[in-house]
Amino acid sequence: MTTAADIMHAGARWIPATETLDRAAQLMRELDVGALPVSGPNERMVGIVTDRDIVVKCVASGRDPAQVTCGELAEGTPRWIDADASVDQVLEEMESHQIRRLPVIRNKRLVGMISEADLAAHLTDEQLAEFVERVYA
Repeated sequence: MTTAADIMHAGARWIPATETLDRAAQLMRELDVGALPVSGPNERMVGIVTDRDIVVKCVASGRDPAQVTCGELAEGTPRWIDADASVDQVLEEMESHQIRRLPVIRNKRLVGMISEADLAAHLTDEQLAEFVERVYA
């Protein structure tokens, strides 16, 4: 059985909720990623901040990314998947919540991230088409 750990991009990193958005943008550039899980106390996930969030919810609103924290932008219920979950469970989680990136957790620690690119590299054309239809519907 193919698991979340088999298809994830390893090496994902948290950013603390207290960190500013300009630092988040710098870390995204360093890691060449478009999203970072946001951690609260004890490295518990409180949300995700994306490059689009920074642009649309901060910069385009006239706010200063050096003054806005990641925690201020982290909205909604954090979604994640266990590293041992099946690919079907990964798809169900992403499709049912219409999300494009999914943190992967093992023993309460972040171990990776699954993005659309990871899915495209590991799914059949039929599975990928179904995913796109459900997430972008």
